[in-house]
Amino acid sequence: MTTTETIESRRSVKHFDPEHVMPEADLAELIRLTKLAPSSFNMQNYRLVVIRDKARQREIRAAAWDQAHVEEASVLFIMCADLTAHMADPALYWGHAPQAVQDILGPMVKPFYEGKDQLIRDEGIRSSALAGMTLMLAARGMGYDSCPMIGFDAGAVAKIINLPSDHVLSFMIPVGKEAKPAWDRGPRLADEKVVIHEQFPGA
Repeated sequence: MTTTETIESRRSVKHFDPEHVMPEADLAELIRLTKLAPSSFNMQNYRLVVIRDKARQREIRAAAWDQAHVEEASVLFIMCADLTAHMADPALYWGHAPQAVQDILGPMVKPFYEGKDQLIRDEGIRSSALAGMTLMLAARGMGYDSCPMIGFDAGAVAKIINLPSDHVLSFMIPVGKEAKPAWDRGPRLADEKVVIHEQFPGA
């Protein structure tokens, strides 16, 4: 499947085969590919909570308006982010780089985020979103389907997964084998609605 085919065929699937079990090798490969997603300063501040236990999926389903695909999916991924990632030793992210690069980027990380709570949270959402899109495209390329979700009680889900207080919950992605085709894709908005060349028009 080409990149174009993967993008064009990826759909938000609402019905999965509840009997399908994702092989361990497929799960490992899906996680490996997801971790190739970009992140600011290479912090990799996204966190993937992998839910395969059916009882826990059922519990999360109850906190997600009883949406069946939460429980029927082979794997439920909950995309989160570590809000303290910028405080780690920069060598964790840049130890592989030439010393000159480490000397420039390493000292920049903490000051760039320090005291900027909104930026830190935004960065966490951005990184988890980039990782999530990478995950969904990787899944499609591997023959799986997925569905990004924000329709759930975030507080309830945070309790179920024991989310640390210094993390943020972004969204969920059920992944599995399609049992029923997705709804028809709606028309895309016209370019003039979504594409701005150079700058927005003046007031």
